[in-house]
Amino acid sequence: MRDTAREWTPELGSTPKLEPAARASAQSPKKRFWNFVRREKKPSVPAGRRVYAVGDIHGHCEKLRHLLGKILAEAEAWTGKTALVFVGDYVDRGPDSRGVIELLLGLPETVTTHFIRGNHERALLDFLDDPSEYPMWHRFGASETLLSYGVTPPDVSKISDLREARNRFVAALPVRHRQFFASLVPSVTIGDYHFVHAGVRPGVPLSRQTDHDLMWIREEFLLSEEKHGKIIVHGHTPHPEPVQRANRIGVDTGVYITGRLTALCLEGDRRRFLQS
Repeated sequence: MRDTAREWTPELGSTPKLEPAARASAQSPKKRFWNFVRREKKPSVPAGRRVYAVGDIHGHCEKLRHLLGKILAEAEAWTGKTALVFVGDYVDRGPDSRGVIELLLGLPETVTTHFIRGNHERALLDFLDDPSEYPMWHRFGASETLLSYGVTPPDVSKISDLREARNRFVAALPVRHRQFFASLVPSVTIGDYHFVHAGVRPGVPLSRQTDHDLMWIREEFLLSEEKHGKIIVHGHTPHPEPVQRANRIGVDTGVYITGRLTALCLEGDRRRFLQS
């Protein structure tokens, strides 16, 4: 299925059951106070840290350059620590995937970076391992990525073309770019937030999620109102604006469709968004 699914809005669930009045009134004032504090505590990142989560980039180097300019200007004026989390899908569809990777590799060492693997990077790596995997990657926008590296896209129907294109891509791919793709991680946790590419499978502990779900899941995650232990920050499913739910935040604003690349900024228990 082409990776351009719309955002789904969960159906409203049933009204949660309330504590019986008699049981609530039996609690001491001190216990009621701490129960209130626990209920009202907002998700947060550690004090003195500011975290930016950047949505799916898809080869749009100039949009990324503009957004990073805003982020790095804020980081320079910030006295605390700055972390950048990229939720994956750096390549395909846009005109300059190579430029995107080069820009990411040139980020200053004054900021901490975390690069998550998206399903598009997985498809690229699969092609490098096995050229017969190209038809899958081709459906995701591989042609634009190959062209950005100076490689002519192959004829999908000819295995000899696929092998030749893979060999030319290997030759054109800088070593540090290949190392970048190989080093991508499935997820990152900072404070009360867990960052992934696509989402998580409801009911499965975060430590036991599969790489496939982290890169590909959609409806089961998007429609779920279940708490996951952390607020899930994700990309993968484009929506014209950032999506905020009680259990997740979606930061893929479909730059290749809308022209908007989005970053979520987390500081303490506060959230805001930046866009290119």
